[in-house]
Amino acid sequence: MQKVPMTVQGHEALETELKQLKSVERPEIIQAIAVAREHGDLSENAEYHAAKEKQGFIEGRIKELESKLALAQVIDVTKLDGEKVMFGATVTIVNEDTDEESTYMIVGEDEASVKNGKISITSPLARAMISKEVGDVFELIAPGGSKGYEILDVSFK
Repeated sequence: MQKVPMTVQGHEALETELKQLKSVERPEIIQAIAVAREHGDLSENAEYHAAKEKQGFIEGRIKELESKLALAQVIDVTKLDGEKVMFGATVTIVNEDTDEESTYMIVGEDEASVKNGKISITSPLARAMISKEVGDVFELIAPGGSKGYEILDVSFK
């Protein structure tokens, strides 16, 4: 299987979520199922069915997180440097049509949050920027049409 790049912070966040699911939420749902079973006929027990559904979600998420953590290639961004855009880079770009500046950090899929200025390495914008340097211009083909951008800064924080 192919390794998935992830920052140290992203890896820690997934580990924290996994620990929460295993040590808190899983035992709570097991207890809720036991209580619902005591109420009698399971075929008409909405409490039981809701608890079982939640248990299925929790177990599925645990498996998903374990798989992601097993395939994670943790990259310490603070130890990276260079002139080219790559995973972990914080890139400032300017839209050539509107002169609007934006800054994004390129991170793993599970860490992406445009609201927090983090975009996935697999996003069209990140893929268009990879291997570019300060001063390079690139084109992004979006549903609304083609847009041109220039890279103003590349840093590793």
